[in-house]
Amino acid sequence: MNGNTHILIVEDDNDISRLLCSIVRRSGYTAQPAFSGTEALIYLKQQPWDMVLLDLMLPGLSGEEVLSEVREHGAPPVLIISAKGDQSGKIAALRGGADDYITKPFDIEEVSARIDSHLRRVHHAVNTGKPVIYTHKNLVLDPEAKTVHADGEPISLTAREYEILHLLMSSPKKVFSKSNLYESVWGEEFFGDDNTVNVHMSNLRSKLSKAYPGEEWIETVWGIGYRLKP
Repeated sequence: MNGNTHILIVEDDNDISRLLCSIVRRSGYTAQPAFSGTEALIYLKQQPWDMVLLDLMLPGLSGEEVLSEVREHGAPPVLIISAKGDQSGKIAALRGGADDYITKPFDIEEVSARIDSHLRRVHHAVNTGKPVIYTHKNLVLDPEAKTVHADGEPISLTAREYEILHLLMSSPKKVFSKSNLYESVWGEEFFGDDNTVNVHMSNLRSKLSKAYPGEEWIETVWGIGYRLKP
């Protein structure tokens, strides 16, 4: 991945646009700013893009409309970077085809890391001709086959347990709050009843422990949430 990786940055605020362009170029990628939804649509029709960084509150076409158009012109990763922090808006964007959602104000290094992470997955799939396979220690998750193996042995998971593990393995360093997990896996707004998440997480941990005794796969970060244990 280098200057041949082209990233479209759709952001109407001049300062934020320059900052995002700087982040992209610092990583060795080519950045193209667009300052409205209408301008973004012009660029989308001109060439294929490796990634789109997209604000939602735009002049001309809205960010949601641009997202719909992006999905009509191939399938590059779309990272929403928006001041809209409400959960219903995040869920709607993710269901609408966004690959990630970052709330403003953002951390520069986090944005850079997420860009790199999504590009690695896309380029790996393209270069190998195979879908991404997630691995962590002796745990292997195949998103296409929807299978999980620990040390080569299959693990039987429910659909919810599988989706929780898939989410954790897709971002192994990220700590997911209970609301993150619930809204991502169940696709509904979280109202503070964490018993559902607790039960599924307990069952998932139990099954992983039985499949590979002595290994702890998921750790609790007290007061924050869950992540894969390093």
